[in-house]
Amino acid sequence: MTTPLYVFDLDETLMDGNSAMIWNEFLVEKGLANEPSFLNEERRLMTLYVQGILNEDTYLEFATRSLAKKTHQEVCALLEECIDSKVLSKIFPQVMQGSWSSKTQGQPVVIISAIVSFIPACVAKRLNIPNVVGIELMEESAQYTAKILGLPNHPYGKSVGLKEWLEQHSTSSHQRQNSGESINDLPQYELADRPHLVNPHERLTVRSDSAPWCALY
Repeated sequence: MTTPLYVFDLDETLMDGNSAMIWNEFLVEKGLANEPSFLNEERRLMTLYVQGILNEDTYLEFATRSLAKKTHQEVCALLEECIDSKVLSKIFPQVMQGSWSSKTQGQPVVIISAIVSFIPACVAKRLNIPNVVGIELMEESAQYTAKILGLPNHPYGKSVGLKEWLEQHSTSSHQRQNSGESINDLPQYELADRPHLVNPHERLTVRSDSAPWCALY
């Protein structure tokens, strides 16, 4: 008998919003991203991501620019403040109240995201979810760079990252149940034995006709 493994996207799935966009808006508030066109450029890049045509290198160069000369510890402190003050209020009530745990029944849960891993990792910590797969950035002199360790998580890197996680945790016999909403979630959506759609992109909705479907909540 296989053991269920629950794989969730974060943005627009466990929360009502985009955690990376909230983080960038927070950096503007803190005066760390003071270019006049910063938020407009971020929205332009996010539109490309939604369309499935974002260049990951371009986005990471943009997203890490505001963290220049900030140490790993300084970024972590800023991130925790952002998560506590801006993100937790966006988490769906069912998740914050823990009522969703009856769905997972204590089985392994993974958050998989196309953004840099330190953002979903901080959120996962608050939700008592121990496993996160995201973009891992290389560090130099205790500072983040725009260089990626391994593959980018957009779009096929997500499925590769999940496969690597499964191999590392010896969970190949798990039945994978995946929840997502973006067209960029299609590769790992197709890996799932029981995919779940939450606020799905129309192209995912079409693909769901040939696969089991149910809402997360």
